[in-house]
Amino acid sequence: MGSVAPDSKIVKNWRQHPPSSYSLKINKLSQLTLDKYESRWFLSGGYNWRLVIYPKGNEKDNGSGFISMYVEFDSISTLPMEVFAYLTFFVYNKKENKYFSPQDVEVKRFNALRTVWGLSQVLSLETFNDPEDGYIFEGEQCEFGVDVMIASPLTDWEVVSFDDKLSFPKFTWRVKDFSVLKENLYLSNSISMGGRNWNMKLHPKGDSRADGKCLSLFLCLDDGSETLKVDEKIYVRARLQAMDPHGSNHFTSTIDHWYTKSKEGWGFTQWLSLAKLRETYLDREDTLTVEAEFEVVSVTKYSA
Repeated sequence: MGSVAPDSKIVKNWRQHPPSSYSLKINKLSQLTLDKYESRWFLSGGYNWRLVIYPKGNEKDNGSGFISMYVEFDSISTLPMEVFAYLTFFVYNKKENKYFSPQDVEVKRFNALRTVWGLSQVLSLETFNDPEDGYIFEGEQCEFGVDVMIASPLTDWEVVSFDDKLSFPKFTWRVKDFSVLKENLYLSNSISMGGRNWNMKLHPKGDSRADGKCLSLFLCLDDGSETLKVDEKIYVRARLQAMDPHGSNHFTSTIDHWYTKSKEGWGFTQWLSLAKLRETYLDREDTLTVEAEFEVVSVTKYSA
């Protein structure tokens, strides 16, 4: 007969509410000369169980001198073949009008190899058998019970990975004839990174918040092919650079943000002053070269 695991933690409480899974009342328990009593099978959480009581203690499980109580799992007629459950045992006390309720706070794993779990030392026989203590009442009546609470199998989960070993992490965009661009917004070609499609959005004279003095640049999920769910998010750390065509004095800013459904683009409204841009970052053919370098992109897998 199995018992509580050595590393289990037992919490002993008093409870007014009767057991929810099964109750067993016995009259004249002292007349039972066999070492144990097994209840009929009962249904709890969709599985079959029975309550097993050793009224004189389970000597084989260090239960001498105590009431021993166990729960047995019907592994033969019950599917699946493995169930996790929390166990709370009950012994009614008429004097207190409450249930003494020791609980094993560690979840128990029931299967074909281990069908029985319980407590070998629920209550001392000295206390239980003393009528003054209230466990034996009204002509040798006593009551036991158990709650079997099923630990539901894992159904919802997510696994997030932060990928810093990206293939071809750099994307270069050559914006030609920059000085004569007339549109307010220009989009780069799409680039695939971290299993998602991205592009850069450039406002040559700045967006509405830049006062016409600065270039605005954003790194965005490609709104033509990417739509995040309400609770979905992607972490990105990337560098945006205006490349110096005459040397190595590149203008660099870092994006370090979570992309969500409500924020599918991050960047800079006042990224680079137009005066500085014309002075340093246009080549002889009036081309601005912008580079996005992805350093980290998260990928998250969800349960269905």
